[in-house]
Amino acid sequence: MSIDVRPAGDFEDVRAVLGPKSPGANVCWCLSYRIPSRLNNELRGPARGEYVAELCRAQPPPGVLAYDGDEPVGWAAVAPRADTSFARNRKIPHVDDLPVWSLWCVRVRPGHRKQGISHALIAGAVAFARDRGAPVIEAYPLDNGDAKVDLTMAYAGLRKNFERAGFVHAADTTSVLAGHPRVLMRLDLRGEVGLGRR
Repeated sequence: MSIDVRPAGDFEDVRAVLGPKSPGANVCWCLSYRIPSRLNNELRGPARGEYVAELCRAQPPPGVLAYDGDEPVGWAAVAPRADTSFARNRKIPHVDDLPVWSLWCVRVRPGHRKQGISHALIAGAVAFARDRGAPVIEAYPLDNGDAKVDLTMAYAGLRKNFERAGFVHAADTTSVLAGHPRVLMRLDLRGEVGLGRR
């Protein structure tokens, strides 16, 4: 299986991975860390999808999608931390003043899990941030050791998957998700800017 990761500019493909079965349902749409909590609470039902459609038309797009052929099978949210609620999050520390990017959600569609798609998404999100000049990319995965993680809460990613992608532990956080502590993992992209571009 060859997985291709591309910028998430096609709203219908984003909807296929993140959207609800019923258009009026209130699902996350991966907005909870992207927008202020007040706006997140105000956007209901279809308005949430409409907001994401606007994001898909903007530059940079709101993340990356993994494709198996033409089928969208996974999503990763990645953006400058300053444009997310992580800029103000008291539970997740700021290591320094660099204009870092955040990678905070990795989601693989049911029926496509355990095929390495999350690894491809992490690598694709790193490349997406690097190509847009990010000096450093951060993630806030679960430090679950060998413990099982509830799939609905696994969106933050797992520490071992980020370590495999070259991220290093930069700080502990006071954030806990599904009973597991989250850690701040970083990958320094300075010195790599422009690699892989032709």
